[in-house]
Amino acid sequence: MTTLTNAVVLVTGANGGIGTEFVHAALARGAAKVYASARTPRTWDDERVIPLELDVTDPASVAAAAAAAGDVTMVINNAGGLPQTASLLEVTEEDLRGVMEINFFAPVRVARAFAPVLVSAENAVLIDIHSVASWYAGSGAYGTSKAAVWSATNSLRLELAPHGVLVTGVHMGYVDTAMAAHTDDPKMKPADLVAAVFDGVEKGEFEIVADGISAHVKAGLAAPIEALYPELLTGR
Repeated sequence: MTTLTNAVVLVTGANGGIGTEFVHAALARGAAKVYASARTPRTWDDERVIPLELDVTDPASVAAAAAAAGDVTMVINNAGGLPQTASLLEVTEEDLRGVMEINFFAPVRVARAFAPVLVSAENAVLIDIHSVASWYAGSGAYGTSKAAVWSATNSLRLELAPHGVLVTGVHMGYVDTAMAAHTDDPKMKPADLVAAVFDGVEKGEFEIVADGISAHVKAGLAAPIEALYPELLTGR
């Protein structure tokens, strides 16, 4: 069983709503230290929080962070971004490459950089924040990038398991943060998501399906594709 007691945690995208909640919740569960990383780190009112400059899209920055935080036992790949449009046909190539960079290449880059540190630690954990969009189409480039990182997480899990590193993927719908401000659809509270993640990690779970919509979509993956996307039958 994994525990956060005395863990040393690194959170990417720590300035955002979910990232901030990960920092506070890790400390509340007994973490000894949390590296709160961001492109422009902010100050924190707890000496256990270490602000760390980290641009996950910059290989040199990631390498420097891995060198500076060589005592981590848990890495939370939380940083992510949205493209300007949900259409895969209308998104510019620059924007498409940008969302793939932040949502796919960046978390894989972070995982690769910190893998040696995690392998050498006890009870080490890598947490990748995915989305229900990993499984459910309709968000264009964003969903494509999340599906890619979900696949990468599955591969990383198999590669790191023999070294005792737990790799956990997290799926959820909208969370009540600035990134979801554009929609009035139901949203999870960041605290509820983070609690579900840490509860699952402490139980040694490989995958966390954090809300009802994600559970529904996952169940639908075994059905014919038109069951998940009935709009495909329109006009036939």
